[in-house]
Amino acid sequence: MPEAAAFDQVIHAPHRLRICAALSAAQKVEFGFLQERLALSKSALSKHLSQLVDAGYVSQERGVRDSRSRLWLSLTPAGRRAYDDHVRALQEIVGG
Repeated sequence: MPEAAAFDQVIHAPHRLRICAALSAAQKVEFGFLQERLALSKSALSKHLSQLVDAGYVSQERGVRDSRSRLWLSLTPAGRRAYDDHVRALQEIVGG
C-alpha cells in the first residue's frame, strides 16, 4: 500500500498554495511577475514568501536585469516535494 500523501500546513494557506503552483510551473519566476499574476501587494507577497523561505521551500536569487535589481524565486527540491505531496493529499481528499 503506498504511503499517504503529506498535507502541509505551510503550503495550505491559499496565497502560499498559489505561489507554489506558479513556481512549480517554471525554473524561476521574477518577484514582480508573481506579484502581478497573483494580484498581491508587495508586502503581502513578501510575508508569504518569507514563510516559504523559512520552511526551506523557496529560494531567492538577486540579480540585475535592464539596470534594475530583480528578485528571482524558485522552489527548492524540498519545496517541490512538499508541494507535490500536498497536491496529492488534496486529490486524495476530493477524489476519495
